[in-house]
Amino acid sequence: MILYCAPISPFARKVRMLTRHLGLDGQVEERFVDTGAPDAAFLAANPLAKIPTLVTPQGEALFDSAVIAAYLDVRAGSPLTPQGEAGFVARAYEALADGVMEAIVLVVYERRWREEAKREPRWVAHQQGKMSRGLARAAQIVSRPDHGLQIGDFALASALGYLDLRFEGAWRTEFPMLTGWLDRFAAQVPAFEATRYRDPAAASR
Repeated sequence: MILYCAPISPFARKVRMLTRHLGLDGQVEERFVDTGAPDAAFLAANPLAKIPTLVTPQGEALFDSAVIAAYLDVRAGSPLTPQGEAGFVARAYEALADGVMEAIVLVVYERRWREEAKREPRWVAHQQGKMSRGLARAAQIVSRPDHGLQIGDFALASALGYLDLRFEGAWRTEFPMLTGWLDRFAAQVPAFEATRYRDPAAASR
């Protein structure tokens, strides 16, 4: 399998953590791509030039991260997907964490692509509201006594790691419970450290 990704993408990190945790990393070749200047092979796999994109052994291209995550989980025997109705609740939790990541990325893009005088404070505040509300709901979810490791946790961990990268961990003051949760997740899932964002130059762009 081929995984088109980037070392700084939170959505790619979610998938990269999953391949390692599920023991599928030996079957996946990671190819880092520049979505701003996509090459022909990447565009052939995904005409939207979005990452992550996974090419299966059959040559089918899968995207976005939720689709890839579901595919990898099934391929590994579905250890991260609860059965029955609980599975849909788990998918909603994953979508919540993905939504937090989307909001973070939109704020980053606002900073990156607009001069400071042209930025829209209301737009930024709107996205920041999504982040705060989303993290508050996520804190409730992971605090449930019956909460077990699932795909949504990988999305949430990636989101929190991305907040650390882009906003210097400001979320930790508002959500100390999630700080403790992330420490426990990192101890349980070595793939979190193995995929840590490590490109300071990219982080500043």
